[in-house]
Amino acid sequence: MSRDSAFVEEQAALYAAAHSLQPTAVQHELIAETASLGRVSGMQIGPLQGAFMTVLTAALRPRLAVEVGTFTGYSALCVASALEPGAQLICCDVSEEWTAVARRYWERAGVADRIDLRIGPALDTLRALPAEPQVDLAFIDADKSSYPDYYNEIVGRLSPGGVILVDNVLRGGAVADTGRDDDGTEAMRAFNAHVASDERTSAVLLPIGDGLTMISRRQ
Repeated sequence: MSRDSAFVEEQAALYAAAHSLQPTAVQHELIAETASLGRVSGMQIGPLQGAFMTVLTAALRPRLAVEVGTFTGYSALCVASALEPGAQLICCDVSEEWTAVARRYWERAGVADRIDLRIGPALDTLRALPAEPQVDLAFIDADKSSYPDYYNEIVGRLSPGGVILVDNVLRGGAVADTGRDDDGTEAMRAFNAHVASDERTSAVLLPIGDGLTMISRRQ
């Protein structure tokens, strides 16, 4: 099964995918090229999660979106395709190699002018942003040990009505397995507990892909 159906019975997952927004031709080609990279392709989100992010972006109508962890650019393509004129997506990544693939597909999809790719440590990029609440949508999908730092930098900059999405929060179900106590799983459990207890925000953990937490500021 694909990452989109990891926690859903396969027949139901296929039905859900068939009745959701479908990838464009360019997105299909990016999915195929990324799959050809081998095991590393697992860092890419699945089409159902991409559809969710596109629909959410269209509903939120963000003026400024931020992505931490871009890889070959599929999630950014899903968000940028739904941005209104004048809106911007800042993408943070450290890999020139993988983001070179992303740039090609952003150009082909006609959304490159909406994306500001910043190569370098994401924390440096986030801390360089103005401190006032202006981020309307954020997606965190990078090195898991730094999730708390990325989250805390973004929460303070999140606009009223803004949303943060955090990927891989279920770690293949390991966080719910009491027999798993490896460092990565324990770190994700701690992060999930931190978000759930943060009085600044409200969160819902969704079994989409490898687990996707959706977070908003409390009014």
